[in-house]
Amino acid sequence: MDREDTFGKLGLKPEIDTKSGFCYGVIRAINQSENYLAGNNKLYSLGAIVHNSNELLRLEGKGMKVIGHNDIEKIDDAALFIRAHGEPPSTYEKAKSRNLEIVDCTCPVVLKLQERIRKGYVAIKAQGGLLLIFGKRGHAEVNGLVGQVGGDAVIIERLSDLEVVDFKKPLVIFSQTTKDPAEYSSIVSHIKMKIAEAGGPLEKFICHNTICRQVSSRHPHLKQFAQKHSVIIFVSGVESSNGKVLFETCNSVNKRSYKIEQVSEIDREWFSSGDTVGICGATSTPMWQLEEVCEFLKKL
Repeated sequence: MDREDTFGKLGLKPEIDTKSGFCYGVIRAINQSENYLAGNNKLYSLGAIVHNSNELLRLEGKGMKVIGHNDIEKIDDAALFIRAHGEPPSTYEKAKSRNLEIVDCTCPVVLKLQERIRKGYVAIKAQGGLLLIFGKRGHAEVNGLVGQVGGDAVIIERLSDLEVVDFKKPLVIFSQTTKDPAEYSSIVSHIKMKIAEAGGPLEKFICHNTICRQVSSRHPHLKQFAQKHSVIIFVSGVESSNGKVLFETCNSVNKRSYKIEQVSEIDREWFSSGDTVGICGATSTPMWQLEEVCEFLKKL
């Protein structure tokens, strides 16, 4: 393609993906935190409400202070914010012991999953089996899920993690709500194969589809979105697990995909004259940030 000279306008045609931006659980959590801060000057958030530094700075300006689990011991008679990822029962017990008011914003989808895991655990243990959780080890949501069963679960992050599983036992598996459906399907297929090889009870393997529908629908949508544009600008915080997964979805079909956290990271050299540019992001990316990128690209 012809490229404009250094001082000429590229005439880019940017389009924001209307299905990108905060998921329902994050929108709900941010709204509840802002409602609380409208009448109070401080709210302690147990972990970052979203993995997005720009949004965290905005909320910090309203009075939100991010703390870690060890910091719970240092605060009294204050309000503790539970983010959409959820927490294990032990966190609630610790907060109660410190006389903390809990502002619980656990996503309803995650709450339902926690309940299903508790019930699934009782059922599988009665058969002498194992509970598996497909998710990122150390992720806040996964920590909360494992905590529902006192840590008695096997976390499956990748195929190699299946090496510790006894495939001759009854198995039940759940997924972290924000994982890639295709990756989960691959893990499940591999488990079935391993059970067959070990001569285990395939009829006693139960797979639960617990990936959030709002999140899972973004994968096929983003593939189509990325394919129809010359360039993709994917906006996400560096710590966002969901952002890493969704960016790879874009990159798998459009190699001119670029992941940024700040608009200042955009390089003019990424574009050619007249490029159509798709702007999208993670479930932790605010729409105002996508709009900021769009306005920047219009001026290039």
